[in-house]
Amino acid sequence: MKEKTYDLIIIGAGPAGLTAAIYAGRYLLRTLIIGKLPGGKISEVYKICNFPSYKFISGIELTKKIIEQVKDLGIEIKSEEVKEIKKNKVFEIRTDNSNYEAKKILIAVGTEKRKLNVKGEDKFLGNGISYCATCDASFFKNKIVAVVGGSNSALTAALLLAEYAKKVYIIYRKGSFFRAEPAWIKQVNENKKIEIILNANVKEIYGKEKPNGIKLDTSQDLKLDGVFIEIGSVPDEKFSKKLGLKTEKGYIVVNKKQETSIKGIYAAGDITNNNLKQVITACGEGAIAATSAYEEIKKEQ
Repeated sequence: MKEKTYDLIIIGAGPAGLTAAIYAGRYLLRTLIIGKLPGGKISEVYKICNFPSYKFISGIELTKKIIEQVKDLGIEIKSEEVKEIKKNKVFEIRTDNSNYEAKKILIAVGTEKRKLNVKGEDKFLGNGISYCATCDASFFKNKIVAVVGGSNSALTAALLLAEYAKKVYIIYRKGSFFRAEPAWIKQVNENKKIEIILNANVKEIYGKEKPNGIKLDTSQDLKLDGVFIEIGSVPDEKFSKKLGLKTEKGYIVVNKKQETSIKGIYAAGDITNNNLKQVITACGEGAIAATSAYEEIKKEQ
């Protein structure tokens, strides 16, 4: 036997994993959450305006409220990194600190930020280049910055940055913000600090110790102090590949019960092949996954 045995181990501490834990706790399943970042990417979100019961709420606030509910049910959250998952009679999970066993596991690891992969991006990462406006916006007070991308995350990042910076460029490769909600587009268009540059791609980020500017494929050269990259995400495939789970474009394929192609393994949230990547759908999938795990455990007793 390993150090500890659980009914359900949840890998990932974002909305899907946390909601699953709430349901598992109410089902009285012995449950553990393992996740490096409490709240996942939602903790970096500036404003959430489509979560029921809140007109708007920051990602950090919502994360705190959900975690408080999870802990009130007596569920422990381990800030560890899962290194390996093995399936024997039960699932064996090895982290950087401990070893655990579980009857069922839920993979809710979400996605990773997509990189631009242009010259200068790695050089200035953390020193003028950021993937998190919520984390770093305050460092650019009275500066000039650019946000690269055209989704909701890019537009909300630009609006947050406009509260600090003296000028914000939004650079997007398409001709319109077709992926963003009209409400965010309206706010961006009405903000005098924000300038929109469409049909343009960043070719290079240049500077000495920090970024001094960027070159676009439209021959424009913009002088600035920082770049925020919001060009979407890619699925975290480290577990699906090692376990041999069925995937679709890197996302784990699940059925209506959130079951994967391997019995006893469930998946929920942005890592699944559900098209709508939202907090509310992640929570719903987490609830379904925990319920499915509970029902399966009951059958096996």
